[in-house]
Amino acid sequence: MRHVSDHERRARLGVRHALAPAFRADSPDSVTRAMTVLHATEPATVYLSCWARAGSIEIADVDRALYADRTLVKQLAMRRTLFVVPRDLLPAVWSSASARVAGTERARIAKDAVLAGLAEDGHDWIDRARAEVIAALADAPDGRSALEIRQAVPLIDVKTTVGAGGLSPAGRVLTHLGATADIVRGVNTAGWYTSRPRWTLMRHWLTDVPAIGGAAEGYREIVRRSLYTFGPGTEDDLVWWLGATRSVVRAALGEVGAVAVSLDSGDTGWLLPDDLDEVPDPGPWAALLPVLDPTVMGWQRRDFYLGPHRDQLFDNRGNAGATAWVDGRAVGSWVQDEVGVVRVRLLESVSAAGRRCLDVEAARLTAWLGGFRVPSLYRSPAMRPDPA
Repeated sequence: MRHVSDHERRARLGVRHALAPAFRADSPDSVTRAMTVLHATEPATVYLSCWARAGSIEIADVDRALYADRTLVKQLAMRRTLFVVPRDLLPAVWSSASARVAGTERARIAKDAVLAGLAEDGHDWIDRARAEVIAALADAPDGRSALEIRQAVPLIDVKTTVGAGGLSPAGRVLTHLGATADIVRGVNTAGWYTSRPRWTLMRHWLTDVPAIGGAAEGYREIVRRSLYTFGPGTEDDLVWWLGATRSVVRAALGEVGAVAVSLDSGDTGWLLPDDLDEVPDPGPWAALLPVLDPTVMGWQRRDFYLGPHRDQLFDNRGNAGATAWVDGRAVGSWVQDEVGVVRVRLLESVSAAGRRCLDVEAARLTAWLGGFRVPSLYRSPAMRPDPA
């Protein structure tokens, strides 16, 4: 059995994740393809994830890909998380991960609609709500804001304390319609660091909406791409990342012909059959990654790059904060001071060369942000202010 050491896995990060300078990408599209998908729970993460992996990229470049060219699309998918997805991967995501999320969300909304007294039949209520929202957007090719949709659809413009996640019935119906790919988060009417989309019918947003295949076919394609990005990954990694079942993962691994490899942890990992060779040495590199970046969130078993720092770099709900990396290991975090200068907070000693690389990245990010301080809902312990 081929053995892949932790050292080799960290080298793969520099190469496959476009983080080492010699392997950086040249556009938001190529960054997203390198990572399979980008996390978009926090709007700024998309832009900062692209910045970290490209030699030269501007906010306008990401906006163009998302809102003008529409080669990248925001889609609720794996683990009920919002991602930016390459357009050609959408059919696979829709038929598999998004469909699974939509089914779970529908059951919850229907149950809560009854508990809240909105209807005697929760499934009938959600069907009517969905139909009315779609009708309200049918004559709005440029989309409508959530407020405008609530005003147009009184059925969902109600308040209730029933339901998880703090979303109103309107928010939950829009979320469900997004998971089923009937609507999409269209043009953002706020800054790049804030989400205020105009919800738009998918058929208006994408004039050539790709056909949706079967769930097994969709999972196979996602697993194929994610193994290239994150391989070797264990079954547990894939089950967690996909938010799927072990049987789904095993079937997809079989269909892509994945090859078992041994890992330093003693676990069995999986690689694509044409990806068994060692990647080239990426050379020394450092990276400053934003909260919830796909690199730090790509595995369930993270010791090979986190070492002892999990509790400092993740909050108590499993959300990753901003991270500082040297040669494939997360060695600390980064924050901005009161005037927007990026400061690295190390959790361990690094080599002089590693520190120089981090300083270069900090200066590069400071210049790119131009004094703007990026807001975030997620702050790991390493990001919090030092006690007075």
